[in-house]
Amino acid sequence: MTISSLIDTPSELTDSASSKTAIVLMTRVRLARNLAGHSFPGWAKAAQREETFAACRTAVGALPQMKRSFNVAIGDLSELERQILVERHLISRELSGAKSGAGVVISKDQAFSVMVNEEDHLRIQVLRAGFNLKKAWSTINDLDSALEDHLDFAFSPTLGYLTACPTNLGTGMRASAMMHLPALVISNQMEKVVRAVNQLGMVVRGLFGEGSDASGSIFQISNQTTLGESEEEIIKRLASVLQSIVEHELNAREKLLEADSGKLLDKIGRAYGILQNCHLLSSSEAMNLLSLIRLGVDLGAFPDGNRCVIDRLFIEAQPGHLQHAQKGEFEPGQRDFLRASRLRSEFANFVRPDFNFNNNEKN
Repeated sequence: MTISSLIDTPSELTDSASSKTAIVLMTRVRLARNLAGHSFPGWAKAAQREETFAACRTAVGALPQMKRSFNVAIGDLSELERQILVERHLISRELSGAKSGAGVVISKDQAFSVMVNEEDHLRIQVLRAGFNLKKAWSTINDLDSALEDHLDFAFSPTLGYLTACPTNLGTGMRASAMMHLPALVISNQMEKVVRAVNQLGMVVRGLFGEGSDASGSIFQISNQTTLGESEEEIIKRLASVLQSIVEHELNAREKLLEADSGKLLDKIGRAYGILQNCHLLSSSEAMNLLSLIRLGVDLGAFPDGNRCVIDRLFIEAQPGHLQHAQKGEFEPGQRDFLRASRLRSEFANFVRPDFNFNNNEKN
């Protein structure tokens, strides 16, 4: 399987009916696992890394879920191909920089991804569109058990699964949701939400995880504690926090419409106009404009079916995907031109916004 065929295959994130979910774009559960008797990747010598990589990719590739998978060493991918996988949240930025003895196995539908020799020997993840934490956990638990039948994981009766970083000890699990929170951003409430979430033992990050910006008002919220709680307890507690954030976002949207609907609808209308007529567009600006259109869909200004179109464009407007579609590598200025052309074409036939929904709700 090649990068091109992977992109062209319908995936959980770009083609799922779960895109009907207004606020939670995606849920993910990730497990960190290491092989007993093997040095952690950061300490292992080159030969040891290659040995571990070979054993892990063989075991992962043999799983029924990984039939006809994309199974590749990172060193065999171009820089652009690595970037595409990062943009799809299938590998981390850390793995994309690996040189040898590391790789990834990705299921055909991109719902499963297993990184080998990143910070840990195995980083197993399951992605689900929408708010599907329980389903994601159940799925990855089965995957983990299947792998444990073939690989001897490093485990301590008192500390749980042993990991390269102490913050992952115990369950080795990070569960997260990608949330679209434009109203909280517009009303300047995100800082308050971040503080409250941190106090509950959760962490808020940007679109591509730690150290990244919340482009397009998209945030990742995940658990911080992995030791001292069972996986089910972590999932239950995170789900409760996420539901609370959803309610805060919905309340913020209502208040924005009540306080000054004209100002909010003007933002959405201007975003629509720019996307129809722009000739230069940076990644950040494109994400923010698409975010406003998605908010417009949620509010009823655009048909509900357009939500999945915006979710797809969130990915396709990224630099790697843009360059892959144009079959070349381009300087930032050229990419801004190509991105504007791509989105202008997409929005040429996009249905005009109907702002009467707000008046109808008041009547």
